[in-house]
Amino acid sequence: MEREQLERYLSQKEEIRELRYKLEHLGEGDSLIGNSTIFDYSTGYPKPQAVVGYDYNKEWRLRERYETRLEKLQVDCEETEQWIEAIPDSQTRRIFRMYYLEGETQQKIGKKLHLDQSSVSRKIENFLKLHSMHKIHNYNNT
Repeated sequence: MEREQLERYLSQKEEIRELRYKLEHLGEGDSLIGNSTIFDYSTGYPKPQAVVGYDYNKEWRLRERYETRLEKLQVDCEETEQWIEAIPDSQTRRIFRMYYLEGETQQKIGKKLHLDQSSVSRKIENFLKLHSMHKIHNYNNT
């Protein structure tokens, strides 16, 4: 797990909420009303006419885009949550959960766990450093 992925978690959760809202309210308002031009041949010659109506193709494209993005975000968030929950040390796991999943400050976490902010920061740094070293070691052994 990379630090960047951990730091993206809260933003991704917010984006998931936004996309769900958009999907629930897709088609409300005038956003999917479109216009097009057709040719009227009733007189024998093509006569352009404007047509206004609901754009079902646009709705389908938006729905596809939102659902695809939503699925990817959910997978990313689930990976992050599972990785944090798999941390063996209880205190480190709690620190990661509060810091990355709940968005608590290191100072607040320190108060809850009876540590100073620098200890919380060191725990995070040391665990991430150790994890990246294991990743490099495992990669080199394959």
